[in-house]
Order: sequence, then structure tokens, then C-alpha cells
Amino acid sequence: MGFCNAVCTSVARLDGKTAVITGCNTGIGKVTARDFFQRGAKVIMACRNEDKAKETAEDIKVSCKDKENLGEIVIEKLDLNSLKSVRSCAQRIIEKEAKIDLLVNNAGVMMCPEGKTEDGFETQFGTNHLGHFLLTLLLLPKVKQSESARIVTVSSMAHERGKIDFDDLNFENKSYSSTAAYCQSKLANVLFTKELDRKLKESNVNNINVYSLHPGVIKTELGRHLSTPIRLLFGLFSWTIKTPEQGAQTSIYCSVDEKCANESGLYYSECAVKTPAKAALNEEDAKRLWNESLKLVGLSEDYNPLLAN
Repeated sequence: MGFCNAVCTSVARLDGKTAVITGCNTGIGKVTARDFFQRGAKVIMACRNEDKAKETAEDIKVSCKDKENLGEIVIEKLDLNSLKSVRSCAQRIIEKEAKIDLLVNNAGVMMCPEGKTEDGFETQFGTNHLGHFLLTLLLLPKVKQSESARIVTVSSMAHERGKIDFDDLNFENKSYSSTAAYCQSKLANVLFTKELDRKLKESNVNNINVYSLHPGVIKTELGRHLSTPIRLLFGLFSWTIKTPEQGAQTSIYCSVDEKCANESGLYYSECAVKTPAKAALNEEDAKRLWNESLKLVGLSEDYNPLLAN
């Protein structure tokens, strides 16, 4: 269903391209992986559940059996809940791949019960932001080897209600709110993209474009932690909810469409640029979040992956 469903109409091929997609066992990640596979890309499915990833890969291949010029699917274990797992996954990809042309930071958790990651971070901030922050930085040297690369981070319109509480990022000194934590993590996604774009330009790296986006309100497993009242509300407005196929369109658009090939650091919705919330345009917050994130993931404050060859 869905009342506003833009479609990526690009027929661009991805032959010879390597794409890394996080959390693509189900939902819009699976649709994105299938799309890239059909376009001829080598798709690296970076997923927490390897068995489920294998099932998804086989399902994608079966669904595409009548198509020609397909790509390749590879599975790598990635648990964004663990920085150790992020580092291990990144190292394996670095050792195996000559370059990365597409990195889609798709995985995420939404409004989950209060909890901590393996490293002690609030679950949503740690998984949705810090895990992807570290993965992106570690893979950047390989992304830089591409002639024309794109890094796409799936955020949400929920960022509009977000606030980065630098004094208490992990809800250790205030009452936990799953909604506030989710909105903070999604705002962090947009700020990360803005600051990454600034650093790329500062370093005169012109072959990498970065994008953040709102995919729409989608019926996927991401909503498994929603409360009963919110589920009922979704039921009343079911006509506004997208299928995974519809929800993946902006991710695919930012990844392949020629119309945004010369754009970077922007926020998208419905396959078009959209102005994000004022908080997402705060350059000082973007810089501070970057520096705080470096500390939290154990990287030095002068760490610069863009200097690596």
C-alpha cells in the first residue's frame, strides 16, 4: 500500500561493482540486495544471523532465476551490537576485496526495550549509529579505491524529534525512553553523513558521495518492539504503510540513480532531496558527535581513514 511511493527508475548496471549491505536478511535490505544482484553487482550481505542470510541469498537467487547478467552474493557475519564483530567483519572484507563501490548502512533496531550493547552502549545508539560509524570508517580506504563510490545510510523521519544528549548519550543518568533513544540514533545517522561529507571535501576526496534517507513507514520486522497502542494506530492508518519493495526505493535511488550522482551530504525521502530537521544541520553538533564517536569506538581523535591508500 502506501500513499506516497516514489520509484527508482534508473536502469544503471552494477557489473564489476562490489556492494556491502548491512542487515539485509529481511525487509528493505533484502529488496536492496536483490536489486543490486539483478544489476550485476557482487553483493556482500553483512548480517548477524548467517543461517538466515543463507536462506535469504537462496531465495533471492531463486526469484531471479529467469533473469540474465546477474551478480554474485557473498555472506559475511556482522553483529553491530559488538564492536569486535564490526572490526572482524571489516577486516575480512578488506582482505578479500580490492575495492568497495557501494556501502549501504541499512541495519537497525527500533524502539527496543532498554538494554546495552556488548560494549556497554545504549542499544539503539550503539547499533544504529556507533556500529555503522566504525564499519564505515574501517572500510573507507577500500571505498576510496573505487572510481565512483557511494555510502548510503538509512535514517528516518524520526530524526526530526531527535536530540543528541552529549552529557548522557547512553541514558545512564535519565529515565530510558525507547522513542527518545531511537530518535537520537536516527539524528546521529544524518549528522554522521553531513560530517563525513565535510571531511571528504576537506580531504579533497572527490570519488565518494554520501547520502542519508528516510525510507518511509514500512511493515517489516523492525517494528517488532512497538507497543500495542502504536500497533493499533498503525492498523488504523495501514493505507499509509509501505511494503518493503516500496520502502527500499529511496535506498536504491541514492545508491544507483544518475540524477543524484553529483550530490553528496544530503538527506532524501521519496527519491528526492528533502530538508532535514534543523538539529540535523548543526555543524558543531556534527563535529562533536564525530569526535565523541571516535572515542567511544576506541579510535584516536586524529584518526583519518582518508589518508590510507
